[in-house]
Amino acid sequence: MRWLITAIIVLATGLANAQASMAPAAQQLVEDTAGKIQARMHEEDARLKNDPAYIYRLVDEIILPHFDFKRMSGWVLGRNWRTATPEQQERFTREFRTLLVRTYSKALVDNRDRKIVYEPLRADPKATDVIVRSEVEQEGSFPIEITYSLYLNGEGAWKVYDVNIDGISLVANYRTSFTNEIKQSGLDNLIKKLSERNQQAANE
Repeated sequence: MRWLITAIIVLATGLANAQASMAPAAQQLVEDTAGKIQARMHEEDARLKNDPAYIYRLVDEIILPHFDFKRMSGWVLGRNWRTATPEQQERFTREFRTLLVRTYSKALVDNRDRKIVYEPLRADPKATDVIVRSEVEQEGSFPIEITYSLYLNGEGAWKVYDVNIDGISLVANYRTSFTNEIKQSGLDNLIKKLSERNQQAANE
């Protein structure tokens, strides 16, 4: 899970609204929110210390609207998504989103000042599916390579649908874990477990 938490550090530095149809807007998308989320965290440092759960609201407000959770959920569940009922799909997507909110929030609080370096975009300017590459500097160690996969949706907004850390895909990582859970006890039980974990974390 360390690789995922490190990814959040980078992700939290990006993801502003992007209505342009050109690929460079995706790069800008990931970079621009750096100032916004970091500024909010510094401005509201006292509140975050008194109310640690407030970070969930910031993550939900600033970062997660730029994820396509339906697409991510579909890829994470694979064929199990296609056989799931609409109600199961909705419940899973909701709990999966909450899971990521928790993970991102903890990483932001613990690592908000870590330096990020973005690589120049390698894509056709007119591309509608791009990869944004970055590195997280590690004191006394090699940097961690992190890439974000984004696509331009029908409304002209760039959306993140996967994160890759040192060659490990977030979608593929959860897909393996969730597939094993479903094989053992079914989709409904997986959703129940996610809900229980999320609720337990909310009460801590």
